[in-house]
Amino acid sequence: MGERTPLALLSGPASGRMAVGEAITNIAAADVNKIGDIKLSANWMAAAGHPGEDAVLYDTVRAVGEQLCPALGIAIPVGKDSVSMKTRWAADGGRGTQEVVAPVSLIVSAFAVVDDVRRTLTPQLQSLPGDSSALFLLDLANGAARVGGSALAQAHQQTQGAPPDLDDPALVRAFFAAVRAASRAGVLAAYHDRSDGGLLTTVVEMAIAGRRTVHLDLAAAVARAPAGTSPLEVAFAEELGAVVQVARADVDKFREMLRAHGLPDAAVVEIGTVRDPAKGARAELVLQCGAGAAPLLRSYVGDLAKVWYETSYRMAALRDDPECAAEEFEGVYDEADPGLGAQLTFAFPRPDAGVPDANSVPRALAANPRRPRVAILREQGVNGQVEMAAGFVRAGFDAVDVHMTDLLAGRVDLRQFRGLAAVGGFSYGDVLGAGEGWAKSILFHAPTRQAFADFFARADTFAFGVCNGCQMLSTLKELIPGAEGWPRFVRNRSEQFEARFVPVAIPGAADGRPTTRSVILGPMAGSRLPISTAHGEGRAIFPDAPDQQAAAAALYAAGQVALQYVDNHGQPTQRYPFNPNGSVAAIAGVCSADGRVTIIMPHPERVHRWFINSYVPPAIRDAVTAAQAVHAVGSDDEQTALDEGPWAMLFHNARRWADSVPDLSTAAA
Repeated sequence: MGERTPLALLSGPASGRMAVGEAITNIAAADVNKIGDIKLSANWMAAAGHPGEDAVLYDTVRAVGEQLCPALGIAIPVGKDSVSMKTRWAADGGRGTQEVVAPVSLIVSAFAVVDDVRRTLTPQLQSLPGDSSALFLLDLANGAARVGGSALAQAHQQTQGAPPDLDDPALVRAFFAAVRAASRAGVLAAYHDRSDGGLLTTVVEMAIAGRRTVHLDLAAAVARAPAGTSPLEVAFAEELGAVVQVARADVDKFREMLRAHGLPDAAVVEIGTVRDPAKGARAELVLQCGAGAAPLLRSYVGDLAKVWYETSYRMAALRDDPECAAEEFEGVYDEADPGLGAQLTFAFPRPDAGVPDANSVPRALAANPRRPRVAILREQGVNGQVEMAAGFVRAGFDAVDVHMTDLLAGRVDLRQFRGLAAVGGFSYGDVLGAGEGWAKSILFHAPTRQAFADFFARADTFAFGVCNGCQMLSTLKELIPGAEGWPRFVRNRSEQFEARFVPVAIPGAADGRPTTRSVILGPMAGSRLPISTAHGEGRAIFPDAPDQQAAAAALYAAGQVALQYVDNHGQPTQRYPFNPNGSVAAIAGVCSADGRVTIIMPHPERVHRWFINSYVPPAIRDAVTAAQAVHAVGSDDEQTALDEGPWAMLFHNARRWADSVPDLSTAAA
């Protein structure tokens, strides 16, 4: 994404060019083959008819569409506009008027095919071999440090001054090619584009993400700037460019690669060093201008993180549940927090992953080539059916798309299936109580109600519900043997839709808790790992229980808690946002008494391949790297096996269980 609307107060064309430039420096972190593969969507907004604004819009469109994008070799195949960005109303009892006029705005969305999502760069500073690593500024402004329209200028209520601009399209093209080549060569450990807030803010964000000590020296950048430019302007100018982390051993190779792709040496400015904090010490950020000079800024990274986050906290406290906002802010940068990790009690990758002649079905199941049928059940508005089907197919199931209308009309018979998976998404737009409206379509339709009751009663079936599917199945508990004590899932404590990546644990003996009876999660008991969540109504409560904690304790004691929210130390928690919905006793999912029916709020189907997780803990990445180093991957099936993440085991566990129980389905007969 790229947007530089404040610059339009100073120069419409500059704001348009910078929006395109920011979108390019953003998408450069992804493994896009070449800059010409990028397509742009341009969202134009203007106050048409207001004096001077039509001319500014014309000049900006011409600067972007006729001049800049052709020079970059990038097309704009799609866009939209809103030319009514002005409002006027009567004031002073009708004796006068007030009006608000928005400046010309261009919001640019860049999109492209990504060759390999595993090569995506992030701002997280890494721990690299050697005493320290280097930070480089890749400067696309030829040393300029224009602060007009910047966050610094706005903070000081100044609107004048020269705005940043994209002056050299050829330099941007060279930058993109050089960054992608260096990334594919493995010499870039971290990447962050320089935009909002300028160079100092960029480095602070990288230090926060990586929890590393950074010594930032602006001397070389100031020397490159025009005469009279102050360190303050260099630190906060929102010019185009990027900051990258490079291991000391790779610096020469890095410089050679950039030079070979046309990025001049002058544009590659070493600005600092990155070190791991000493054991027991706090990460620091030190800013200076010249070796031996007194620091311009010296602060702990954790303190900077709280300053960086405070505005968001104040907004959240007004908009959301204030207690949730306070809990999240208190934990913004906990020095004792080990971070999002993983601790697995099962073999990962699978022992047969990547071995010659292996396919997506574990070798232990090869003796039974028949693929059990699982119904991927969906309703109007849900959106998780493709990912859910993919997980089951890779584990050796025959996944069948089944819409509720198929069951209600009698076109599909549940007796043909061994498994049923109710997927997530906004069933009925969530207007009927999320998954509860879905459940009522079953409960109040006699033939369908009986079909589900018969399915749950069979000893050879399993069912799995996620998100809205979890809510739906929980509402069907009167049809499910051994589900009498299940909770109901209601509106989140935060009063917000929670889309997060959180740590969860599967109760088991390894952590001293009663092992879950879930047939699909039980073999993973005692494990802790992150998972995707996305729901507005996921708070588990026991509406009929006089004592909420006692009702939850009974489920734990019976082994019917299948999943629980934990903090980064692995302890069950009520604290937001680790417990994103405020569920009683940290319950994230439950199962029936015999373990055949499992319902959870988080989304394992969205993260069953390791590289599509929004963050990959080192333990998981290291395990995959080690397996790939051992196995020579030759076929697509072998690669698929090595690409599986820990959550793929849930689907394989379902297949193992299905093979261990005689098939009583109509299809088997």
